Amino acid sequence: MSEEKSLNFIEEIVENDLNSGKYETLVTRFPPEPNGYLHIGHAKAICLNFGLTQKYGGYTNLRFDDTNPVTEKTEYVNSQQEDIKWLGFNWKNELYASDYFDELYSFAVKLIEKGLAYVDESSADEIATLKGTPTEPGQDSPYRNRSVEENLDIFTRMKNGEFADGAYILRAKIDMTSTNMLMRDPIIYRIKHAEHHRTGNKWCIYPMYDFAHGQSDSIENITHSICTLEYVSHRELYDWFIEKLEIFPSKQYEFARLNLTSTVMSKRKLLQLVNENLVNGWDDPRMPTISGLRRRGFTPKSVREFCERIGIAKRENLIELSLLEFCIREDLNKTANRVMAVLDPIKLIITNYEKGTEDLIGENNPEAEGGGGTRVIPFSNELWIEREDFMEVPAKKWFRLAPGAMVRLKFAYIVKCEDFVKDENGNVTEIHCTYIPESKSGNDTSGINVKGTIHWVSAQHAKTAEIRLYDRLFTSETPDAEEGDFKDYLNPESLTVLPNVYIEPALANADLEGRYQFIRKGYFCLDRDSTADQLVFNRTVTLKDTFKKPN
Repeated sequence: MSEEKSLNFIEEIVENDLNSGKYETLVTRFPPEPNGYLHIGHAKAICLNFGLTQKYGGYTNLRFDDTNPVTEKTEYVNSQQEDIKWLGFNWKNELYASDYFDELYSFAVKLIEKGLAYVDESSADEIATLKGTPTEPGQDSPYRNRSVEENLDIFTRMKNGEFADGAYILRAKIDMTSTNMLMRDPIIYRIKHAEHHRTGNKWCIYPMYDFAHGQSDSIENITHSICTLEYVSHRELYDWFIEKLEIFPSKQYEFARLNLTSTVMSKRKLLQLVNENLVNGWDDPRMPTISGLRRRGFTPKSVREFCERIGIAKRENLIELSLLEFCIREDLNKTANRVMAVLDPIKLIITNYEKGTEDLIGENNPEAEGGGGTRVIPFSNELWIEREDFMEVPAKKWFRLAPGAMVRLKFAYIVKCEDFVKDENGNVTEIHCTYIPESKSGNDTSGINVKGTIHWVSAQHAKTAEIRLYDRLFTSETPDAEEGDFKDYLNPESLTVLPNVYIEPALANADLEGRYQFIRKGYFCLDRDSTADQLVFNRTVTLKDTFKKPN
């Protein structure tokens, strides 16, 4: 009997709240800011928020917290929606913080009327100086005691566009001596004369994230507002706004964000990589973005399994990238068809093969449930094999080709190396073999046992493709924590392009949804750069974890 999986701490809270009758319906939300593409850390949050309402009923809203028009784009909105659907989740309502700009404005007016917000015209430096330090209390702004009437007048004129950016801000009036720096009269509105991706030029003042976020949760009657640990200190402010505005008391809970080795998870840093052309866009297969993982060949199931395995905790930790790679290997081992591709080719000629050509039968996937079926593979007397499968002077325990050595050709025959040819530089250019007619795979009556099996492609029938071998983006496991610029630790070998690889003809029909195990070489998928004349395959992951940790 399988052991029942224990609940994580958020599931325990949800069950207690539902069982006690505190809430009749569970309502969560996933609230991305549309200022970049989603990454694997967001996938963890997506699986948590949508997974809870799948398990306990209720629904999840998708809400774009679009409060900064300078950094937000419709492109990001569209990509984030695509990523969530790709992961296998659907939202009940598609919402935007900008839907609530009128209501948020009225909330700000209400705080002013209650004497809980004021307009400040101090400079950014003056505000920073008066704010104090974590060990020293702040000092009141000279504008803190403006009258309600004056605050309302200036705030209205701010909305009407009478002032330049930075001339005024609206601050909550809380406590300049609070031990929580965020409670020291935080800014809740600022002037930004910038066109918004949805509201156009209707507004020239925009709410700060901390003001818009909690109130949006409340407007939507979100029962469990789930955030990452960096928002723990924000919870006091979140609750203060809800209390003073006397609105639905949405409750915030925090969990540990995902930190992954050999990459960065900051959208600001990922944007740097994109803007400085250090990667080929947000969906570069080396990026930790969901679109990058998708293009690299990861499956939704493997990403969901990864998120399930790392779990939900209250303490920060660093997760090995190799665990994510393990999850995709485990999935693809059961689903990816086995095919043959020769990445570094050398010619093998079978001197006694006189059949011309013949069709052999190859198994698609012996691990697939119910059997993976078979396919026809053409065979001839001239083949491409991997250069590394031949050694002129064999090493100890060498079980592949060498002078006088025998090896099995996958799905085909046993061959024996009789001779080889070199060019004027001493490089081996051809290997000459004889084959054992009675040794055909599936019908071997030769009685010969060999320890090595190698893959091949018929030279006469081979197609060509470009292969992109991807590796880790950074040489350091923690580029964020290293001295100097994180970009100094970019891996110069994170992408190797092989322009002319020989593939078996069946791969000419590969499609973008297909996943393939290139026998002995790794798991691959077709890239969207492919054309009818030039196929391009991306390596998703090697067959085994081959990454060498830095000393």
